[in-house]
Amino acid sequence: MNSVQTQELVVLLDDAGRSIGAAPKSEVHHGATPLHLAFSCYLFDDTGRVLLTRRALAKRAFPGIWTNSFCGHPGPDESMPGAVTRRAHEELGVDVTELRCVLPDFRYRAVDAGGVVENEICPVFCARAVGPVAVDPDEIMDTAWVEWEQLCTAVQLPWAISPWAIAQVPLLDGAGIGRRNQDLSS
Repeated sequence: MNSVQTQELVVLLDDAGRSIGAAPKSEVHHGATPLHLAFSCYLFDDTGRVLLTRRALAKRAFPGIWTNSFCGHPGPDESMPGAVTRRAHEELGVDVTELRCVLPDFRYRAVDAGGVVENEICPVFCARAVGPVAVDPDEIMDTAWVEWEQLCTAVQLPWAISPWAIAQVPLLDGAGIGRRNQDLSS
């Protein structure tokens, strides 16, 4: 194995969402985080439950907070579906099926308690998990499979859930995402 690790790059964006370059992920998240491209994904199991994860305490932004199944950044030459599939495997050890983009234009800016800013154009995906979850402890410290209604209730507790999930879940619920995934399991 090559001892030199490739530095992960994120795609920087202008205010209209056009790529204006790339920067190392390790240098992007701080008090003046530039707008960049990311994604969120909500994974469902065969019974229609959704996977929540708790971010590892070593995470630079929003450590220890509960959130959607996983998030990530596509590389400069990586397709968004490819990036989602890659991160599902890296963070959770699972493959995904039925991957679909459900909120293509989601955008948010949030500041955590330590002053680190998230500033992302962040399409939101849903998918079905294939196989058991095996988390990367550098990324995730805990998981919980919950009913969609439980997640809808949880996002009403802003101290416990990530700000992006708080904004995304009502949009997803309004689009019938939770009901659609529960119907598929019947």
